[in-house]
Amino acid sequence: MSHTLTGAAHGSPAADTFDAPSPALRRWPLLRCLLLYRATPWRFFITLAIYALISGALALQQWLLGRAIHDVQDGRAVVALPGGGLDLGPALLWLGVLSAVAFGRAALQYLAAIVGLVIQQRLLSTLRESIFQKVQVLHLGYHWQHGAGEMITRTTRDADKLRDALTSFWRQGIDSMFVVIAAMAFLFWYHPTLGLVPLVLTAGALWLLLRQADVLVQLDRAVGAAYDAVNQDLSEGVHGVRVIKAFSLEADRVDRFAAQVDRFKQLTESALAYAAKRIPLPQMLVGFGQVWVLGWGVVLVSRGSLNLGELLASLLMVNMLVLRIEGIGRVIKTYADARSSAARIWELLDEPPAITSGDVPPPDGDFGIHLEGVRVLPPGGGHPVLEDVSLSVQPGELVAVVGATGSGKSTLAGLFPRLADPQDGTLLAGRGDCWVDLRSLDLAAFRRRVQVVPQENFLFSDSLADNLRLASPGATDDELREALKWAQADEFVNDFPEGLDTRLGDRGVTLSGGQRQRLCLARALLARPAVLVLDDSTSALDALTERRILDGLRHLNGAGQAAPAVLLISNRRSALERADRVLLLSAGRIVAQGTHADLAGREAAYRELMGLDADGH
Repeated sequence: MSHTLTGAAHGSPAADTFDAPSPALRRWPLLRCLLLYRATPWRFFITLAIYALISGALALQQWLLGRAIHDVQDGRAVVALPGGGLDLGPALLWLGVLSAVAFGRAALQYLAAIVGLVIQQRLLSTLRESIFQKVQVLHLGYHWQHGAGEMITRTTRDADKLRDALTSFWRQGIDSMFVVIAAMAFLFWYHPTLGLVPLVLTAGALWLLLRQADVLVQLDRAVGAAYDAVNQDLSEGVHGVRVIKAFSLEADRVDRFAAQVDRFKQLTESALAYAAKRIPLPQMLVGFGQVWVLGWGVVLVSRGSLNLGELLASLLMVNMLVLRIEGIGRVIKTYADARSSAARIWELLDEPPAITSGDVPPPDGDFGIHLEGVRVLPPGGGHPVLEDVSLSVQPGELVAVVGATGSGKSTLAGLFPRLADPQDGTLLAGRGDCWVDLRSLDLAAFRRRVQVVPQENFLFSDSLADNLRLASPGATDDELREALKWAQADEFVNDFPEGLDTRLGDRGVTLSGGQRQRLCLARALLARPAVLVLDDSTSALDALTERRILDGLRHLNGAGQAAPAVLLISNRRSALERADRVLLLSAGRIVAQGTHADLAGREAAYRELMGLDADGH
């Protein structure tokens, strides 16, 4: 009954997840969602049993009603007494029995609705949590290819579509299935020929509904893609509002968004129009079953094969059958939409993780990173981003990487914390004579020891202290202030009226670019990393502040913690002058290395990149 989603948080509800499906099951994504009810088997079977009892009670109610009417017809329900009075006892008994059955069905329906909603919400919660967890463990390339809008759509709209289908699964699916079975059994029990035609008509109607569902699925997938585009435009319009205002693009972005919304509306209307035109045909087909039961039932009554009460009960039952098939017709679009949404959700959940965790703990204390013969291809293949790259960054060493735009610097930085894996080559962590393959290390524990500070820093709309404690949840205020000091951020934080409790706006919008960079650096230092990757993360700082930060990293030993191995991605001379070694990266290859002064004196390509003259000035 339990399953496991790769990368899910241990101990969470979604950690008990999904087996790899068979190829046949992949073609039925909605069925895969329904199979998740295996996680709550006893609730599922209790609900199933309750709905079976409800349908059985419905058939019993109709049968009792037929018997009561037959007693009325034969004069047994109300009996004339010799003295001229009426004996209402049998009639009152029938009323009591029918009322008790009706009350019992109502109580069962209420109970079934409650239990059904409980397991439905549990299933949806598990799915939503699994989607979010999968989004967290997928490699960055997947996010770049699909965008935030698509991720949001799958978690919201697609999950809501499944919610509607799961609600209908019990109310229109399971309940209707039992009602159809009960109705057919009821009609065949009264007379075999009475149920034959309704059975054929019902089967034909269901076949037509299923045929139409395939088209509705395709229509809804187009609607879902259009909704992705709407979400993506909305996300970019909110997060890119500064750029939009800077270039006076408000009108253009509004027009673009309106066009996306209009396309979404048109596709939605097309899907609704198709459903409105096609679904009434099966409903009409089942309606002929009433004509048959009435016409042939009259013949059976005239032959004495059926009494009037049984005919009336049969008509009520076939009428219930028609209403249920019509209900299925009304929700068939809901099922089709959910089938499309389920396919989109499973496409995400089935995506294999490109980066998997080992089980070896990372080395204790300080350690460095060694790369040998590394080759990295872009997503989908093509010319290598990195080719035959070999380098080492030892504990306490500051190694800078410089190169033109597109030379592969950020890709190289992403290899250190395993945000990306190479197609070829060796990646090792360790020191001295003790090194271990990065792929064998526990990924979460390793990434806590390798901190990355990118150029585009991200701060959550929370307090300053909460943002810092992401790296060390148990850190004290004094430890926070110490990290701020090493990042040269204490000077402006001390000016905040609320200090560490200062609330930051969305993505730290209340701060300048340099302040955000220093806070993110402080957050990384608070984790006491063995390896620190600075991916152009001092670009918004002045030269003096940058020098103080880089010099301070070398003196962390005096502050009671080991100085980390630092990989610095930068094209700024002020930063490169502080490095122990500078690597010149060109077209994905390291073409030269040495100190800044050494490269400036002998490498023309380095001088050209840095804007230096022949004398290195």
